[in-house]
Amino acid sequence: MPDQEPGPARPRPDTTRRSERSRRAIYDAALALVSEVGYPRTTVEGIAARAGVGKQTIYRWWSSKADVLMEAFLDLGEQAARAAGQDPAAQAIPDTGDLAADLKAVLRATVDELRDPRFEAPSRALAAEGLVNEQLGREFVAKLLDPSLQLYVDRLRAAQDAGQIRPDVDPRIALELFVSPLAQRWLQRTAPLSHAYTDTLVEYALHGLVPR
Repeated sequence: MPDQEPGPARPRPDTTRRSERSRRAIYDAALALVSEVGYPRTTVEGIAARAGVGKQTIYRWWSSKADVLMEAFLDLGEQAARAAGQDPAAQAIPDTGDLAADLKAVLRATVDELRDPRFEAPSRALAAEGLVNEQLGREFVAKLLDPSLQLYVDRLRAAQDAGQIRPDVDPRIALELFVSPLAQRWLQRTAPLSHAYTDTLVEYALHGLVPR
């Protein structure tokens, strides 16, 4: 019987693409679950079932549900940055030379993010659990909060170099004059968030920061 010519080679499966689909499904599942049932009731098993992957797939990439959620939340922020035409790897508060305008712009964007249901529910769940779970709270601060606050520190230091802020001001304390009131209002729902509110915070804060 004559030898048959081999047929066309079948393309090999793209494991990279498959892994990325699985990772994206896990992110979405983790954020959805923590929004719906809270952090304590969110489990690796639940995330896996929701994402349609095996539990071992999650443990291959992450050591705990906290690691999954932190990475999913960071990814959500990176997606938002790309959608806004920004480079997630080169985030910084703009320096137009007008400190008040730059701070108002970034705080307005923060208000929009905090009011976005995609961000609000999971971030509230993580923030609330971080108040009673010390380890999670420390991870929340180190991985999510501190990098954002450092952007304010860098912008305020640039303003000091430009003579727009007194040289004796501690930027890390100064940023709390507008960031902390916003966080408190959001967490405790003491009043609605608005651009007008954050604009006012900047005006009040800078009035005490300008050179004497």
